Formats: sequence, structure tokens, C-alpha cells
Amino acid sequence: MSKITAAITAVGAYVPDDVLTNDMLEKMVDTTDEWITTRTGIKERRILKDPAKGTSFLAVQAAKELLRKRNLDPKDIDLIILGTVTPDMPVAATAVHVASEIGAVNAFAYDLQAACSSFLYGMSTGAAYIESGRYKKVLVIGADKMSSIIDYTDRTTCIIFGDGAGAVLMEPNDEGLGLQDELLRCDSIGRNSLRIEAGGSLMPPSADTVANDLHYVRQDGKTVFKFAVSNMADVSEQIMKRNDLSNKDVDWLVAHQANKRIIDATANRMNLNDEKKVLMNIARYGNTTSATLPLLLSDYEKDFKKGDNLIFASFGGGFTWGAAYLKWAYNS
Repeated sequence: MSKITAAITAVGAYVPDDVLTNDMLEKMVDTTDEWITTRTGIKERRILKDPAKGTSFLAVQAAKELLRKRNLDPKDIDLIILGTVTPDMPVAATAVHVASEIGAVNAFAYDLQAACSSFLYGMSTGAAYIESGRYKKVLVIGADKMSSIIDYTDRTTCIIFGDGAGAVLMEPNDEGLGLQDELLRCDSIGRNSLRIEAGGSLMPPSADTVANDLHYVRQDGKTVFKFAVSNMADVSEQIMKRNDLSNKDVDWLVAHQANKRIIDATANRMNLNDEKKVLMNIARYGNTTSATLPLLLSDYEKDFKKGDNLIFASFGGGFTWGAAYLKWAYNS
């Protein structure tokens, strides 16, 4: 009997219609299109402006697109894992609402929070459920309404982030396709370098925390950049070595879209000289946090061929980071 592996068998995505360009940001904060583009690679990002809609709306739209493309009955879904740093509300899991909204009445669901690595960690978790043989259809979603936690007077953060969602379906595979290996890491040395200071148990919400703008994302950009460049590149190189993969064996690099220079550094460490192998959509979406990896899969799905070797890489607050090696399971 062949080993069961967990393969991605369908993808879906959603980004809001409203676009926030660098030119628009020039009128909001002290920055320029040239400064943003040269340092991050970002030209625009999508924003969910409706205050009555949260992360669940983004996730539901991405899931519905996946269901439509795959012609899948939501009642057949066993589990939904939602990677997000912007849940609709504390305590009540956003994934549960997503399950109800799409009609996945037979699924259990929960949120997973590992900052920008949430989707990669969620994919690892979903694969483990599949490989156990207990569940057959696991929906892994990455979704964030980052505009809800961004201070648009802070030029160090407002230029980076956007809103969006992506989803993948993971199912058993007996052809040796799907997730092959992973290398996931964390280190709390970066705990204070990328964070929201208030709103948790250490500093509960109060009139003072709101008045002092302590509920927005803040980051020490230089520190985050330094650790992201070294750690994301390190694990990507390591996972290639322990799976005997050369740069010619890697068909696609699916890297977290935080900064073009970080992506380039990772590709250079992997000796990926062919720029076509390095997937990028950061110019159009910015950093959508948990959604960057599945949005890449959706944008480039038609380019993937069955058996292609994909290397995933991410880095996020906490710090959290990792890489995964996956063989693509279908032709579009």
C-alpha cells in the first residue's frame, strides 16, 4: 500500500475592488512612489473599505471561488483551517463563521495565528490531518483585512499592507504528489519588533490604549528585514539540500510577499537564476499577510504542471518562519 500524501487539488482567491496606489499614499503620508517601489517593490494594494465587512467576508469569497472551480459540495468538507491575524472578533473563531457561510455543515473549523507564516503553518497542519487518514477534504484559507489594523499616518507600515484572501483544498494522494517535506521555525527574539501592543491579556483594551493608538501594527523595519532575509533564505536552502534538489529541480519559488528584496535574497540563496521561477505579485497586492502564498497559487495556477516542484517560504512576526517542498498534483 502506497503512502498517503496530502496534495493541493484546488485553489481560490479574492481581493477587494478598491485600489490604494502609491500616488494616493503620497497625499496621505510623507513618502513617494519611487521610495516605496525601490524599497519594497509595491505599486498598489487592495483595500476592503466597507466597515461592515471583516476578514470572514474575504475568506468566504475565496472559499466560494474554490468550490465553484472544483464543483465541490461544501457538505463534503471535513475541516477548515483559517490562517489570520485579523479575526472578525476575539474569542469567536472566524473560521467557524466561514464554515457556516459557505454551507460546510459537516466540517469543524478553527483559526490559526502565526503572523505572516499562518498559511504555511496551516498547510502543514492540514497535511497532517490528511496523512493521518482520518479526514479527506481539508480547506486551508489565508485571509487578512490588514487595513483594519493599519495606522494610515504611519509611513513605515501603511505603505506595505493590503487586504485579500486565498484558499486551497488538500486531499489524499497515492501518486507521491503533494507535501513532501517542511522545515518550520520560530524565535521570540522578534516579539517586540513586529506587533500590536494593546488588545491582548498583557495590555487589555482601555480608553488609554485607544487614545494612544496602541491597537495598530508597529514594526522595527530594519530588524524585521534583517531576520527575514537571513532566516527565510536559510530554510529554503536547507530544504533543498535535504531533499537533494538543485536549482534546476525547483520549478517555482512561492515566497511570502513582504518585500521584493527579501524574495530576491531568498531566490539568490537557492541559485534560482531564472526569474520566471520566482513568483511575484507584490506590486499589485502588497503584503496581505496570511493571504500572500495562496494568492500566488491562484495567480499562477495555470502555469503549474502536474509533478512540478514548488518551494514555499515565509517569515512573520513572533518571529515565525519556514519552508515547505510540495509536488503539484494537477494540470489546470
